[in-house]
Formats: sequence, C-alpha cells, structure tokens
Amino acid sequence: MRRVLSALLREDAYGLRRRAGPLRRADGDWLRLRLPEGPALLPVEADGFQCEIAARTGELERPDGTRAVGIDGVLGLLRTAVAPEDLPGFDAFTGECRQALATARMQAAERAAVVGRLGPHAGGGAYGTGDGDRAWCGPGGALDYDTLAAYRDHPVYPAGRARLGLEEAQIRAYAPEFAPGFALRWLALPHEHVNGDPAALPRWWPAPGDLGLPRLDGSHLALPVHPLTADGPLAGALRDRGLEGGAHLAGRAWLRVRPTLSMRTVAVADDPYTHLKLPLATATLGRLNRRGMKPGTLVDGAVGQRLLEAVVARHPRFAETVLLADEATHLDAGHDLLAALVRRYPKGSGGATAACGGADGLNGARSLRGLRGSSGLRGARVVPVAALAARMPDGSLVADDLARRFYGGDLYAFLDAYLTLLLDWHTTLFAYGIALESHQQNTSVVLDEVAGHPRLRLLLKDNDGPRVNAVRLAAVLGGDAADLCGFDDRRILVGSDGPVADVFATITVHLCAGALAFELARLGRAPLPVLLGQLRARLAEAVDRLDGAPGAAAAVLRARVLDARRLPVKAMVTAGSLLTKRRSGATDVNKHYVTGPNYLAPGR
Repeated sequence: MRRVLSALLREDAYGLRRRAGPLRRADGDWLRLRLPEGPALLPVEADGFQCEIAARTGELERPDGTRAVGIDGVLGLLRTAVAPEDLPGFDAFTGECRQALATARMQAAERAAVVGRLGPHAGGGAYGTGDGDRAWCGPGGALDYDTLAAYRDHPVYPAGRARLGLEEAQIRAYAPEFAPGFALRWLALPHEHVNGDPAALPRWWPAPGDLGLPRLDGSHLALPVHPLTADGPLAGALRDRGLEGGAHLAGRAWLRVRPTLSMRTVAVADDPYTHLKLPLATATLGRLNRRGMKPGTLVDGAVGQRLLEAVVARHPRFAETVLLADEATHLDAGHDLLAALVRRYPKGSGGATAACGGADGLNGARSLRGLRGSSGLRGARVVPVAALAARMPDGSLVADDLARRFYGGDLYAFLDAYLTLLLDWHTTLFAYGIALESHQQNTSVVLDEVAGHPRLRLLLKDNDGPRVNAVRLAAVLGGDAADLCGFDDRRILVGSDGPVADVFATITVHLCAGALAFELARLGRAPLPVLLGQLRARLAEAVDRLDGAPGAAAAVLRARVLDARRLPVKAMVTAGSLLTKRRSGATDVNKHYVTGPNYLAPGR
C-alpha cells in the first residue's frame, strides 16, 4: 500500500497531491489530503526518483486519530474523492491491488523452493561449482534469470504482479516465477486465412498430421496457441473471424516450453534459441494494457528490427556489442488472439560454455579459445536488466554476482561498462530520431570473456513500439528513410524531437538506469549520489559524442534530459487503469506522462 499511495501521489491522481497541504509533526512530514468526508493525513518522505516525495507508510490517518489500513481501508477512504464516472476504473484498480497482494503472498510462500531448483537443475551441479555455474549460461540459463526477475516489483507500476483474469492455479501453472514447463496447444487453420510466410518457420514446425489431424496436411497450417487461450477465449476469437467451421483445435498438446519474464512469450525446450510470443486474454500493468497481439504490431516489430539493423550497419562499433533478436517471422489470422511471433536469438559461431563462469570458472581464459568474433549467446550470461537487483540462490544480488565473475568484484566497473554501452547506443539512435521501448524486460546484458577480458553486450527484443521522428530520420538517411518507416501503427511516427525525448527519458534513463541506481542505493550497495553521478557522467559523455550530428541532437538531449528542471514520468496507473482514454486523454497508455524532478540535473 505504500507503493500504491506513492504512485497516486506521483501521478497526482484525482488532484490528491496538488490539493494537499503540508504538515510537520514530531515524526516527520505529512500531507493533509482533502477528501469529501474530511481530511486524511498521509506520512511522506523525500524521494527524488520521478517524484519529490513518497509515502512513508501504507496507512492513512483520519481526523479522529484512527487509521485506515490495508487495501479496503485505504482505497475505500480514497474512493470518496473519485468522480462517479471514474469509479469503474478505480474499483478495477482496487481489484488489481488485491490480486497483486495475493500473488505476492503466493510467491513468498514458494520462492525458496523454486529458486532452489534453478541453475543446477539444468546443469546437474550445485550452485557455486563448475557444473552448476554452466547451467546459468546461454539462452537456457537466461530463463532462470527471468524467474529471479519475476519476483521483483515493477519500478513504477505498484500492482505489477497482478495478471487480471487469471486464477491462482493458472498463475502457478504458467507464470515465470514458478518456472513451470508445459506443452502448447495447436490450431489448424486454412492456409488462405493465415497471413505470414510458412517457409520461414522453424524446421520442427508441426504439420497438422503431427498433431493428429492428417487429413488437413494439404489445406491447413498449424498455429501455436497458449493453453490459457485454448481453454478460454479461443472459441470466441474464431467466431469473431468466422472460422469456427474451418479451424480445428488439435486434441494433442505438442512442443514443450517454459515461460519467459513476459509470460506470453515462451522458450522452446529443445530449441532454446527460439521463443514464441503468443497472445493471452489477460492484462498486466493496468486493465487497459491487454496482452493480446494486434496483427499490426507483428509488422511493426519487423520494421523496427530493419530500422535498427540499418543503424548498426552505419556504426561498426555496435556490430559486436548490440545483438538484435530476429522478429521477422510471424503468423496471424486477423485477430488479437490468433497470432504468433517466432523470435530467434543469435547463435553466432565459436564460443565456449565455460566462458559463462568468468575468469574463476573452468580454466578461465584458457577455455575461451575461438570465442573472439562470436556474435551469439553461447557461453554467456544473458541477464535481463530487470534481474540485476534480484537475488541469486545464495542471497547475493545478481549485479554483484556478475561483477564478481567478470570485473573482479568491482560493482562500479560493471555498472560503468553497462551504462557506457547502453547510453552510447540510445543516444546514437536519438540522433536518427529513434527511441525504443526497450525497458528493463526487453533489454538484456550479455556477459562473457574474450582473451581474459570481460565483454559486455546488449540484447534487444520487442521493437514494435518505438517513437520515430520521421523528419530527423529523413534528414540523416535521405531517401532510404522511406523504406524503413512502414509501421502499421501510425502513432510511432512523429514530426518533432519531443515525443522521442520523452521515450528516451522514461525508458532508457528511468527504467534501465535510474531505477537500478536508486534500488542499489536502497539495498546499501553504494551511495546514491555516487551512482547518480556515474549515470550523469556516462550520459554526458554519450551526448558529447553527438556534437556535430545533424539537427543538433546533442543540444536537444542536453536541454530535455541532462539539464532539464523536470523530466517526463509515465502515468501508468492513471492511463492504464484509473481513467478511460477519453478521460485521461491518453492516445497510448504506455506513453502518457506527468513530470517529476530531474535527479540528474546539476546540484540535485
């Protein structure tokens, strides 16, 4: 409830913060919230990450001295400030909070058992030994880091553990925090109703006959379906498309998979370099943030990938340091629940599994012969940024474990390498007019060793929701820009730097860098001023490299990010749950903003 109250203050939901008055008491600062039934007092403290203040506790105090506690007590009291037309959204958010709490309790009860099975269950050894360490390597080991990350709260959205519409048994069976394995269901659809290139599918892709439907081999194509969709809303989706007569759901489940941090994306057990992104009839990070897959987003992901490949081709330093998942292969039948994305990760060449352990694992540098030039994931630790502040099975932070393995235990050195590459890449993209939604779940750190030295790379996926200043892109690329702007969602293309800078600030700065700095400081790993100073220094260096770039890109980033008094902040609760789009004015629930203090500005 402290996180919920802090989010409502940050977004000034229903004017709670701007209508509040400050109050100083013996135990610290308070806010006097003005509610229709009388004032309520909220204890607050200084924060600085996206808002000047945060709730000090998860309780409210009434004028008579009694306290409102818990979801029902606190949100029941705040509900009196909600306009009648906004009550459905507020009540839905209250339900999210209840489910988030239930999920958190379930996770707390199971975490020790689940985490105890990670790593060694794939490699056959105990954590801290050579065999167990190898189990954390490559795309297979990345799934274990995804599981660790799933126990972390979202940096901004307070009810991020809620998955609306799913029951406890379904969450246990399919959510990444429980590391389950399961088999997919398959739907045979007539070829003429499926968009996509069957020739591009993996060689193991089943024919209908492999699924027990041999008479359909010549006329139908198999589409993977998540069990949660097959057992629920699939029939309605087929009716909506008029396919209930021609489609056939195979009775035989086929293809063992395991969920990634995204949950709707699953990794193929026998082909770990291939993931399948499948629509789910649920919502996360807000009731309006549905987990279906509009066919247009599949097109946008492929276009975004080509755009990034064009940038990499013009900057050789990124060819060895930025890895892009291949998201060009996809199928759909014209419905949000009838779609599949085939995501392929780079395999590269060479590589040595032993590199995963760093210099202290399996003969150190001697085991790395042939690794130089490898562009894949073999032998590397592949860690989503969302997992860096999570805890390993031995209780250490993932970031500390990586620093120990690759940087001699120097956390600052690891963070410096990460921030240098992260900010160099994203400021370069900004010079082209591009900002990615590559948040802490879509960006992974890839660490291995080359000739005895640590090598840090970035792995990016889900490039279907960027902001692109088409004017700036055309100024840099000329006529080539037109071929790289074929996005289905026209909201992606804008005509100025402002919307692009907003995504740069809210995703790259806040979620991939600032949130990590504040969390590491909270956990006592380093002083916050030191971490923020490091972040500002690396960002300033990256921006300085843009001096002379077309369109004064460096000047824009200095004015709008480095030296701005305030920065945009995602209003995720307001846009995603509390208000309808008509009431909030949000055209995109993931790109609707308020503002907060710039913790990077000089003198902060």
